[in-house]
Amino acid sequence: MRENSELKLMLNGYGLTTARILYHFPDHPHLLQTYVWQDYDLAPKFPALFRFIEFWKTRLEGPLHSVTYTHKRLIAPNEWRKVDGELLLH
Repeated sequence: MRENSELKLMLNGYGLTTARILYHFPDHPHLLQTYVWQDYDLAPKFPALFRFIEFWKTRLEGPLHSVTYTHKRLIAPNEWRKVDGELLLH
């Protein structure tokens, strides 16, 4: 069931966003830890990523140091075309 919803998201312009989050350990603020977050999101506003960052700031311990991200649309408009027929060769 999840695969179908992921395809719908991709067809509606969503792409896979991956964020690398560096944060300070709550008990040892001089140490940094890495957390990787990944979800489908809409560029350039990235509402899901910003919701997660707000969740982190309000609900989790460990202040953020930095967030770097990458975004890739998995289905581009030029990858879909109408096909009227199919020719099979043996």
